[in-house]
Parts: sequence; C-alpha cells; structure tokens
Amino acid sequence: METAITSVKCKGVEMTVGNNLAHYRQKRGLSAIELSKKINVTRQTIYAMETGLYVPNTVVALKLAHVLDVTVEELFRLESDDAPATVEVAELMPSEQEPQPGVPVQLCEVDKRLVAMLPTPIEWGLPPADAVLLDAGKRSGKARVQFFNDEKMFHKRLLIAGCDPGISVLLRHLQREGVEAVVAYRNSSQSLELLKKSLVHVAGSHLRDEATGESNLPAVRKNFPKGSVAVISYAFWEEGIVVARGNPKGIRTVADMARKDVSIVNREPGSGIRQMLDSHLKQNGVSPQRVKGYGNVAAGHLPAAWQVKTGVADCCLATKTAACIFGLDFIMLERERYDLVIRKQNLNHPGVQVLLDTLGRTAFRRELEGLGGYDTRIAGDRLI
Repeated sequence: METAITSVKCKGVEMTVGNNLAHYRQKRGLSAIELSKKINVTRQTIYAMETGLYVPNTVVALKLAHVLDVTVEELFRLESDDAPATVEVAELMPSEQEPQPGVPVQLCEVDKRLVAMLPTPIEWGLPPADAVLLDAGKRSGKARVQFFNDEKMFHKRLLIAGCDPGISVLLRHLQREGVEAVVAYRNSSQSLELLKKSLVHVAGSHLRDEATGESNLPAVRKNFPKGSVAVISYAFWEEGIVVARGNPKGIRTVADMARKDVSIVNREPGSGIRQMLDSHLKQNGVSPQRVKGYGNVAAGHLPAAWQVKTGVADCCLATKTAACIFGLDFIMLERERYDLVIRKQNLNHPGVQVLLDTLGRTAFRRELEGLGGYDTRIAGDRLI
C-alpha cells in the first residue's frame, strides 16, 4: 500500500503523517470529485491531502473515515521521518555498461540470489503495436490502419507527449493502478502543439521565458485560451553539460564549446534544451557558428547523451538523469520546472485522475528521485 507523507512537529520532534487516502478512495470506486462532494470540501483539498500537502483537521478526518468505512488510524498515522531506505547486496550481471554509482538497475531473484541488471542503452525488441498502416497518409495526415485483433484496448489509454526520460517511471506506476499510458517522445514545443490540436491528453513542457525567467506558464498562456487548460507541476530537474566519464576535454562551461577541440550534439529547434543552449551562448558572447556540431541534432535527452557515451560528440546539454543512465559526468547549469499541461475537459478522464493521484505518492516520488536530478516535492501542485 502506497502512502503520501507530510512533515509535522510533535513536541519538537520532526515526524511525518502517512496517509492511505488515495488507496481507500480508489478501493471504494470514488473519484476525487465524488469524495469531495460527500465531505463538503473542494477536489483540490482531496488532492492536497492525498499528496501530503495538507493535513486535515479532526472533523474532516472523521468525515473521511465515515464515508470510506475505515478508521481514522487506517487513513492517517504518525511515522518516523528518519526511516532508512532498504539496502541489500546484489550480484551484478556482466554487461557492456560500466557499473557506476547512481546508475539505475533492475532486480530479479534467481535461485535465491539477488541479481542486478544494468540498463540496456537501446531496446532491441520490436515496438508494441495494435495495428499496421495500410497507406502513408502523407497529404491528409490520416491513414487507414489494419488491426491485429478485435480487442480495441486503446479506448481507455492515456496519450502523453513529452521529452522527460523519467516518464517511464510514471507509466509503470499508472499500470499498477490499471491505467495503460502511451508516450509520444516530443520536445516541449511539439508537445504543446499536439495538445493544442487535441491529439494527446497530456503535454509535458520545460520552456523557460527568457524575459521573465518563468517556466512554462508564459508559453501556455500564449498558446491556449484563458481557462482552457490546467498546468500541474511534475518535478524540478537539473539541466547542464553532459561529458564523458572523467571529463577528458576539461569542459567546464558553455564557453568551452567554442574551443576547436570540442564537438557537441545539439537538440532540435523548439526544445527547451536548445533554448537554454542559445541563451547561455549569448550570455558568454559565443556565436553558434563557432560551435562545432551546433547543427548536429539528437531528438531527445537520452539520444543526445548516447552520442556522448559512444564518442560521437564530446558533450551535450541534457538532464542529469540522462547522464546518470549512461554513467557520464554532469556539470549543472540550471534547475528548471517540468510541468504537465492538460485540457480541462480531460481532467475527469479516469486515467488523468489516476495520474494526478500518482504524482503525490511516495513510491513514485522516491523512484523518480532515485534516478538522479529530480526534486518531486512540487509534484501534483496545480499552477493554473
């Protein structure tokens, strides 16, 4: 059972309040809106309690227990704030990937031995599919598709567009709750455009406004009518320069990219990383024409970091997570907020409701932060 936690002080001692509200609400088949009406609070209050941002008073706690047919102690309890994470010794499976602290692994028990498998940089299996194209649809943007079977499971799926490498963590947690989600890996500008055309349910974005320094909200206000979308915080993440292990070229700042012995791989126009690079080049008085590899593009944080890993480029700008995945070194430049943008008519979609619940769950936050470079304390906060 997953719980949300809130830090409180009890007789001067830092404690946390664990809660199972989301678990029992879903077990009773209630949406956040339905529960909020039954106890006469707002839906936002329900989300705030479930994500650990708000501890209810005695009256609200008793109402919740009555409606959900549980005791108050089953919903809320005091926990120690210094409970250590579980640590065990595992046998490393031989791999071409060099083991480094911070690299994520998958665990399996084989013949009573705990085995840790390092990540495979490239998926060599066939992609999941429901159908095949019968024509290209180049002009109209529409094409006929032939189904593999009559089970049309796509009706309940959630379609998310974004560039966050850690979105796979969210997908796994959604799947545990019975929600299947599909990701279209696109940069922030492309994701917002897909949402604008109603081609996705959720768009991820990390576009910083150069004039104000504000993340995402100026771009959302520019692209969507007032009141038409909700903006939900996902996490703060670290962005910076990804270099080979040991930093053999001695790269320290973006200004070093102007050196003749340094080559980079860039991101495509419209991506948040491309905008960040251009901003830092401008601040350092470096013309893009002086940067070797400025015109070489990788469509994503992981593809860019992979080119550094394989020696195609000396460095790139990406998230700290991308560096951790491949065991590369990282030089932080900025800490930026990644948000999820959702059309208001889709907020009641069952999959979106579960997604919003999941953002505040301890298990999800712990796993995402474990990848390196994420701060999930703001996950689930509604900004618009």
